[in-house]
Parts: sequence; C-alpha cells; structure tokens
Amino acid sequence: MDHDSTDHPKPLRKARRGSQPDLPPQDLPPADLDPATTAAEEDDEARLPESPEEPSDAIAEGPLAVGHAAIENAVRLAPTSPGVYRMLNAAGDVLYVGKAKSVRKRLTSYARANAPLPARILRMIAATVTVEIVSTTTETEALLLEANLIKQLRPRFNVQLRDDKSFPYILITGDHWAPQILKHRGAQTRPGRYFGPFASAGAVNRTITALQRAFLIRSCTDGFFESRTRPCLLYQIRRCSGPCTREIDFPGYSELVREATDFLSGRSHAVKELLAAEMEKASNELEFETAALYRDRLAALSAIQSQQGINPRTVEEADVFAIHQEGGYSCVEVFFFRTGQNWGNRAYFPRAEKSFTPEEVLASFLAQFYDDKPPPKLILLSHDIEECALLADALCVKAGYKVEISVPKRGEKKELVTHALTNAREALGRKLADTATQSRLLEAMAGTLGLPQVPKRIEVYDNSHIQGTNAVGAMIVAGPDGFIKNQYRKFNIKSEGLTPGDDYAMMREVLERRFKRLLKPPEGDAAKVKADDDSFPQWPDLVIIDGGRGQLNAVSEIFAGLGLTQVSLMAVAKGPDRDAGRETLFMPGREAIKLEPRDPVLYFIQRLRDEAHRFVIGSHRKLRKKDIREAGLQEIPGIGPSRKRALLHHFGTLKEIERASIADLGKVPGVSAESARKIFEFFHAQPG
Repeated sequence: MDHDSTDHPKPLRKARRGSQPDLPPQDLPPADLDPATTAAEEDDEARLPESPEEPSDAIAEGPLAVGHAAIENAVRLAPTSPGVYRMLNAAGDVLYVGKAKSVRKRLTSYARANAPLPARILRMIAATVTVEIVSTTTETEALLLEANLIKQLRPRFNVQLRDDKSFPYILITGDHWAPQILKHRGAQTRPGRYFGPFASAGAVNRTITALQRAFLIRSCTDGFFESRTRPCLLYQIRRCSGPCTREIDFPGYSELVREATDFLSGRSHAVKELLAAEMEKASNELEFETAALYRDRLAALSAIQSQQGINPRTVEEADVFAIHQEGGYSCVEVFFFRTGQNWGNRAYFPRAEKSFTPEEVLASFLAQFYDDKPPPKLILLSHDIEECALLADALCVKAGYKVEISVPKRGEKKELVTHALTNAREALGRKLADTATQSRLLEAMAGTLGLPQVPKRIEVYDNSHIQGTNAVGAMIVAGPDGFIKNQYRKFNIKSEGLTPGDDYAMMREVLERRFKRLLKPPEGDAAKVKADDDSFPQWPDLVIIDGGRGQLNAVSEIFAGLGLTQVSLMAVAKGPDRDAGRETLFMPGREAIKLEPRDPVLYFIQRLRDEAHRFVIGSHRKLRKKDIREAGLQEIPGIGPSRKRALLHHFGTLKEIERASIADLGKVPGVSAESARKIFEFFHAQPG
C-alpha cells in the first residue's frame, strides 16, 4: 500500500512500500526472498543509481527513460484529489497498486529523473509503460480500494498477504426446533448464531467436541435427525441429549442451547456457577448420577478454557498482531480474542522485500487482512504504523461500528502483544530452519540427479481410477518453502473414447492440458493466471511421474510433441513388492539410478511421490462420492428399491451406510451376508 497523509510526495518512504519484482523486460535482475544476496543482485545495485550524487544522465540514457515518460504522461491527466493508481508493464501486468491523497503529486515524485529512489523502485519505473488511475471521494475509500486490488491482482512490487484462506466459525443453527452445532466457513447466510473467528479448523473441532460434552447439543444433520427411530451412539456416550427421539423435551433442550450460547458469548463464569449449583443440589438430594453428569459438563468447560491458554481479564474482544523480521523474512502472528477467551492464533509470512520496515509490512498486511473479514472493536499492534487513524476510519466504515487501533505500552494488553511477539519470533525461527533444510535437500537432489540447476519448482503427477471410472489426474508442487498447496491442481479426465485403465492416455491428457496452458494461456483466463503468486515460478524445473521406463518414454514423447526441452524429467518406479527404500529412478538418456535406502534425497523423492498419491486419491474419492450421492444406491449390483429403502430407514443417510461395517449391514432386514459384502466393497474399493 501507499500511505501519504500530506500534500507532499515522499518518494523515500514510498520506495519501501512494494514487494520484490520479477525480472522486468530491461534485463534488470529481480530482488530475491533468499536471505543471501546473489552476485546478480549486487551487480544490479552497482549499475542502478541510488543517490543524487550519481549523474542523472545515467538514468536518462537507460531504459528508465521509457518509464519516466509514461509516468509523465499520466501526471498531465492525474487528479489532485484522492485516488488509486496502477502501474502496468508492456504485457498489461499490474506491477504496483498505490493510493495517495493527491494522485498527481504522488506520480510527480516518480517522474523526476534525478529523484533519489532505491534500485527496487527504479526497476519498477523501468518496467512501467502505462499508469491507470481511479479517483475516489475520500482517502478512506482509496485505502479500501487499494487493499482490495492488491489482493485481487497480486502486484509484484506490493507487500502481499499470500494466505487468504477463510477462517472457521462455530454455528448454532436457528432454522430448526432442535438447533445443531457445527463448523462453518464462508458466507454467513444460514440463520443462527455465529461465533468466531477461530484460528484453525482443529481449534473449532476441539471446541465443538468439548461443547457437546458440556451442553449435549446435537451435531448431526437435519436429514439424519429426522430419520432416527432410536438414539445414536453420541447419546450413549453422553455427547448428545437425544432430541431426535425425544429423550429430552423442547424446553430442556432449549435451556441447553441457551447455556451454550451464553458460554460462547462470554458469560462462561455465570454458566459454570449455574452448573456447579445444580451439581451441588443434585448431590444434596442424593441424585448422584445427575450430579456426576453436571460434574462431567463442568470438566468439559474447564478443558475448553485450559486449551485456550491465555484468557485475558480486561480484553473482551480484540485481535493482536505482532511482527518479527529476521533473515530477510517477515512473520506476522495473529491472536484472536472473543468474549474474553483466546480462540487461537496463526502465523503469516507475507511476501515483502528485505528493505521494508516492520511498520510498513504490518500496515499493508492489516488493510489486506480485513479486506474480507469483519474487524473486532479493538486491534492491538506491536509496532506503530503510519496513518493508523486513517486505517481505523476505513475499518469503521467497512464494519459499521467504531474500531480502535492501538499499541499498548503497559498492563495486560502489553502482555498479550509481548506473547504474540514471542510466538512470531519462534514461528519465523522454525520457518528459517525448514527453509534451510529444504534448500539443502534441493541442492543435494540437483547434485545426485545431475540437474542443470537447483530446482525452484518441482511438479509431481499421478493418476487414480477404479477400472477406468471416475478417472482423475493430479499435480502437486514443491519448492524451496516445501509443498506449495495453493498451486496444486486436479484434472478430471475428459477424453472421449479413452480405454478404461489406460494410464498412458490419462497422463498424456493431464500433461497436455497443463503445458499447453503455459505455452499459450487461453483467452479470457488472464485473471486466473495472475492469481498465482508471482514470487514462485510458473514453469517447473523438474517433473516427476509415478512409473517406470515405459511411463518415462511416453511422457518424453509428449514433451517432444509440445516442444518442451527446458524441463527435466524423472520417473519413480516402486521397489519389489512396493518396498519403500528400493525405488528405481529413470531419467531420459541415462541408466537407471538406485540410491541407498537411507539416502536423504531418496527420502525426499518418496515424500514428493507420496504427497502426490495422497492428493490424487483424495480427489478421486471426492469425485466418486459425488457420483454415488447423485446415483444413490442403484449402482450397487443386487440392490433394488426395497433394499434401498430398508438401508436408508435403518441408517438414516447414505453417509452412515458408507461408514457401516459388513456386520452392521447384515443386520438390515432383507440384506443377506453376500449383499452386505457387495455394499461394503462398493464403498471401500481401492482406486488404482
């Protein structure tokens, strides 16, 4: 982001508010996230002026003149009012998105040929051929628009929040007489009460499990609820009060829901006091089983609060942000406090060039973080940021209530920030250690396999099907930071006339679809391509497939047909009896490679292959389950309408039938032992 609260351009501060660029068309080498400065970077900084003492004609005669001319043209038409500007290169890619109180004055600061700008900003100017401007009514609107555009376009010169996965919430539904408790992501359109956000799905699942023990609220779906004729297992183990079969009446269940809502709304102390009083009353009346039930519910509530760690006394609702920088990386640790309880924390590693200060990274991070999330009423920071009041005003406009942003200096709030800062420091330390280990593995792999360079992007491909049905291919991606899961792709096999089980043909379709897209992106798909992280290469250095010499030769022919010569290729064949550690590696034009069973490179290759296998099997099962849901039970041999009705009446849902054992299936009236075996095998067949 670009924050400028005065009428005077501030190019030096502006120069630090971007992210590292890719290689611009003027042969200037890119900045790199790697902590070590490369020789290319040193040479680049030696050639680019960084101080006013350097002759200005060095800029005028170089490719920077083109960028300066483009910006000067934009200055003539730029408004003096607030707005957002975008710098684009010759290919139409957005290089940078910024906002300013006066767009004309801000662009003027870039147009000066002798301005003392850092090398990174000069690279951006050199790559710029067009500037687009959007005027806004206020600077607050400009700030919100800038954050939204950065998240959408991912400009390479901006600080980027790379992980924008939505947060999970707990939902107590409001569209059924017996409300259900469940985990929820996405738009909050279903009637009910939402509690969150929680930092992770694991935190939500643990909390829901404990809440079931404490308040005995159902978690089953409405369809399963309506089909029950007897209580399910959760009732037997005292994690549900059994409203489906009227084991509890409506007023009693409503009271349990009210207690759970009160607990999640911050009135946990009152709820615990009430349960303790009920336990004491039951004990005095010698109703020891009832007293034991209240005791177990109290223990479940205590377990929730003990798992949450810090539970502040003076902070009801707040998000705590702390940033730590080391080795050229930044880590932002976020803690969520709601209703006086700690609902988890998460570490982020925004993409930011090494010259950015913690304050600049944090300011840009916050605007993007709350672009699609409701802010709390209080935000606590570890560092003072510029234009803090402007950001608070923007969040107020967005949320519809007052939002306070502060950097605490003492007291419990300061302790919360200090705790978050400690977690940020530890998370970044682990990140650096993992990155160093991964880098050593990649270097060792390049040496062992004789690759022309250390691979920055590795793609692994695998297929899955059952006798040719529900065929799916998958690609997983790994790099210096480990597995890059937002780059994973699955390919539903679409070829007509494909022979069932023809692995070669399936692999050909997957690879052709993948690399034809890289060779010539389809029309109208540019926005989707731009959604990928520009800091990570789109072309792989190494492609790995699961198979032997035959698969390798087939893929080599595909690559030759596509004209791919710059991508290294390797096939991994399983050992005898699929024995891990005895794999054989095949590469074009070389003898088979056998590594020692304890070789770290072999372990690394096994991890890559196993991750691809895990991902493709999961994709296949999802596709198959979808088909099963659509087809019902008709696809199972020997299962007609009457048996289907009997199965659904007994188990309630198709999901429960899938989970059932052969013995449980055999208990259904009209289902023989042979039919039970067929049903079980249908749902549990292993894909190839």
